[in-house]
Amino acid sequence: MNPLKKLHAEQDQAVWLDFVARGFVQDGGLKRLVDEDGLRGVTSNPAIFEKAIGHSDEYDDALRTAGDRRVIDLYEGLAIADIQAAADVLRPVFEASGGQDGFVSLEVSPYLALNTAETLDEARRLHKAVARDNLMVKVPATPEGIPAIRDLTADGININVTLLFAQDAYEQVANAYIEGLERFAASGGDIGRVASVASFFVSRIDAAVDKLLDEKIAAANDPDEKAALEGLKGKVAIANAKLAYQRYKRLFAGDRWQTLSAKGAHPQRLLWASTGTKNKAYSDVLYVEELIGPNTVNTIPPATMDAFRDHGTVRASLEEGVDEAERVLAHLAKAGIDLDAVARQLVEEGVQLFVDAADKVLGAVAGKRQKFLGDGLDRQALSLGSLDEPVKKAIETWRKDGLVRRLWQRDAGVWSGADEAQWLGWLTIVEDEAKKAADYAAFAAEVKQEGFTDAVVLGMGGSSLGPEVLAETYGPQPGFPRLRILDSTDPDEVRAVEAAVNLERTLFIVASKSGSTLEPNVFRDYFLGRMRDVVGRDKAGRHFVAVTDPGSAMEKAAKEDGFRRIFHGVKQIGGRYSVLSAFGLVPAAAMGLDVAAFLESACTMVRSCGSDVPPDLNPGVQLGLAMGTAATVEGRDKVTLVASPGIDTFGAWVEQLIAESTGKEGKGLIPIDNEPLAAPAAYGTDRFFVYLRLEDGADAGQDAAVTALEGAGHPVVRIALASKASLPQEFFRFEIATAVAGAVLGINPFDQPDVEASKIKTRELFSAAETNGSLPAETPVAEDDGFALYTDAANAEALRKAGAGSDPVSWIKEQIGRVKGGDYVALLAYVTRNPGHLAPLQAARVALRETKHVATCAEFGPRFLHSTGQAYKGGPDSGVFLQITSEAPDLAIPGRSLGFATVIAAQARGDFGVLSERGRRALRVHIKGDVAKGLDRLKSALS
Repeated sequence: MNPLKKLHAEQDQAVWLDFVARGFVQDGGLKRLVDEDGLRGVTSNPAIFEKAIGHSDEYDDALRTAGDRRVIDLYEGLAIADIQAAADVLRPVFEASGGQDGFVSLEVSPYLALNTAETLDEARRLHKAVARDNLMVKVPATPEGIPAIRDLTADGININVTLLFAQDAYEQVANAYIEGLERFAASGGDIGRVASVASFFVSRIDAAVDKLLDEKIAAANDPDEKAALEGLKGKVAIANAKLAYQRYKRLFAGDRWQTLSAKGAHPQRLLWASTGTKNKAYSDVLYVEELIGPNTVNTIPPATMDAFRDHGTVRASLEEGVDEAERVLAHLAKAGIDLDAVARQLVEEGVQLFVDAADKVLGAVAGKRQKFLGDGLDRQALSLGSLDEPVKKAIETWRKDGLVRRLWQRDAGVWSGADEAQWLGWLTIVEDEAKKAADYAAFAAEVKQEGFTDAVVLGMGGSSLGPEVLAETYGPQPGFPRLRILDSTDPDEVRAVEAAVNLERTLFIVASKSGSTLEPNVFRDYFLGRMRDVVGRDKAGRHFVAVTDPGSAMEKAAKEDGFRRIFHGVKQIGGRYSVLSAFGLVPAAAMGLDVAAFLESACTMVRSCGSDVPPDLNPGVQLGLAMGTAATVEGRDKVTLVASPGIDTFGAWVEQLIAESTGKEGKGLIPIDNEPLAAPAAYGTDRFFVYLRLEDGADAGQDAAVTALEGAGHPVVRIALASKASLPQEFFRFEIATAVAGAVLGINPFDQPDVEASKIKTRELFSAAETNGSLPAETPVAEDDGFALYTDAANAEALRKAGAGSDPVSWIKEQIGRVKGGDYVALLAYVTRNPGHLAPLQAARVALRETKHVATCAEFGPRFLHSTGQAYKGGPDSGVFLQITSEAPDLAIPGRSLGFATVIAAQARGDFGVLSERGRRALRVHIKGDVAKGLDRLKSALS
């Protein structure tokens, strides 16, 4: 008789075999193995399943058919079908054995091995999904897994306990099984239909102990001691298993067990796992021949099975040499080797090995998904130069520590352990909002039917920058109003918006999360007052919609004023992460974009950055790790954004996201947007470049410049967009990337303490001005007919010591003289934002970069207060600031005693006040008279 068949017949020894998904079922191989070798069960594990994913056309065909979705669900569905098919093939064995053999074993995700509650939920889900009574759910014997084993057994679920190494742990597992049966019986369950195996890993113990023995042998001087230690090699695992079997016999023979046995309970069989011989010096059938005994299972690898068929010896070996086994373990302890400590380490390593295998499965799935998506997914390529190895290490750390999963689980420990979990609603907002697509479509139809010619967003920061990208990228849609943005309290900008529209045919979208932000409130007050003048008080509210968080002051006011509609944001989403929520989607619908298609495009990136995509294939995580590592390892904290024409306004949105999220606690990334490209020599070693390239609108000059930067060794990330339609993907990519970069920096990326400080100071100044009739007077440090300069006492003293005199230009030159390597210069202009005013600022920043080789920013206030202002005040102290203010004819605000000129002046002073409090190098240049002439003069001084 075949030794394997003889083993089955004489010793009730079952053999289980790893089940290769699809392969065995498709060609009848599983049934053949059952027929030939009387297999008692099969197991499914990630390492085997990964091979099936790599080679199965059926999986590929299913993926192509499904298109873009959370494809791990699809693969799991196919695997569940395989498990069900295997269970059905083994059903006759199961029935013939009275429900003791013929099982298929399915493993709970190894990512849950250290979480009891999640292990319970997942095991119950898998049990329900397969719906076969010859299924065993595989649960590791970690400290967290043992109570799950008890509770699952109490549910009547068959359990395959895995990762057992220590006898004490085995006894805990056996007792958990017994207690689970008692509870199941007490609840009226039929314990006779419950089966379990305890998988005791064997050869891994010898591999670990032999290594420790070799170290002891090398350190020993006594030849007898060396020989005694040498004699222990290759014996510890067998001894450990034999003594575990003795515990099995005791545990399943006492009165407690007899009570259960009388009710039909079956003992939990010991299963010998890891029975292939790892040391070539040992017999290739060692862990089969020495572990044969009643009511046990041996999971023999195919090669070992073939070896045993050829020359294995069948004997009842499991209870041979028990006394010798005890002596072996006693001698091991005397030698100073703690077997329990070895077992604990092996459990930890075993969990990690399972995690590694699962990561390979997920990586295979993600890789195939990316392949089949083709141009449907915006491509990302990293050319990191000297950062390549540090970023690879960061990626491996994130994989090994499961940080992508923890991020999606909203674990605040990924960051600072503060309140981060309360601000992660943006992770699932795309799917949530997709369910409301019909409501957005109805709103769009309503706007179109009303015949509005313009829709104006009244907001700041996250409420305005995202909609601005949509307006500038996609432009007016046929039959829908033109989308405009007002995010400046500059009187001339307010006048310009009013002059550009016909109020009777204009819809205003008032956007404010809290409803307490000054700017949206004064915008609403002004245009609601003007609308009442034009169409009457009763009809004015129909020209307004509000986007705000539930219960806000804005919601209350909108109801009182009869707004057409109120859309709610999500309290768990901060403003800068809100573009894929109502704050971006209401303007998108109003301008005629297909919100459903918009969200579906975004969802492609959401899935690509999901918890089941390993960091090396996860575009958002990969980008975030690259940005964070560049800053922490090489000081490359100036994230320079380059974008093709047609999508170039995207940088202003990214600028806010990165700066406001990461710039705090003296750390941060400083985004550099809209800085004209130059030759590599113009840049210092603090740069990190991100190039968003629009495939159907790329600029050849940008291509050449970026290629030159790569060639010079600057780190560059290239992101390729097939068309503007895929831009929604980039919103989510950068949201994930910024959150990950914040984790690398070790800060909370969801608060904005210094923005709040500026808001508070502005409100205080404006309230005082309303009471007193004007802002308090100031004394300039230098003045002439064109400029008046202001700064705080500390900066004034430093500049005077450096050589600043009575001439304002000398102060400007000395301010720029403070710039050193690694700094950046920020021109903060509280003037009307238009091309004429931007041109001299751009020329000045280019001149500064060429002479100082530093990064430069040109920002318009007050909009940057809700954007880069956080990083300027709370980030690294590497900024040199020139604030620019001017005088403009005031514009009254209905219901308020002061107008927009006072508002913007209060904002500028509040901003400067916080810069001073933070000890920043700041100087304010106030332009008297003509702003254009003043900016040209400033450009000359800076050049």
